Amino acid sequence: MSVVAFERTQETGIWSERELNTICAALQAALAPSTGREWETGTTEKGDAQFYLLGPLPDQACELCVSRIGARYILEDGSGRLLFEHRNLDIVVLHARAAVPSTSWLMVKAITLWCAIRSAFHEKLEPMIAETEELLVQLAPQLAAFA
Repeated sequence: MSVVAFERTQETGIWSERELNTICAALQAALAPSTGREWETGTTEKGDAQFYLLGPLPDQACELCVSRIGARYILEDGSGRLLFEHRNLDIVVLHARAAVPSTSWLMVKAITLWCAIRSAFHEKLEPMIAETEELLVQLAPQLAAFA
């Protein structure tokens, strides 16, 4: 692994209001209240500013991170893998918007689970119910004789 030394400015750990507005505007869909996502800022161990896109509760796992190191903006996924880097924040947030995990995968998993449960019900339980109905139809006349 190679280490690259970046130039540092005096106020490296603070995001400007313009930078935060740019990031939040680009991630507006991901930060919608219905997604349960939130954002937080922090700093690296060297004092560089970082922006974290956090997943929904209870885990609030980091899904995306934008760091400002010197004059460069670094975009990483939740695992710390480098996705993109550039000196222009507007270009970085375009890549961030594309990299945000979509909730559609969750919907696909939920639909698949629903179909699997429904299929299991139809394959396993429905024949048992049908057999019980047939048995009841055959035994009903005999049971009526006891009444």
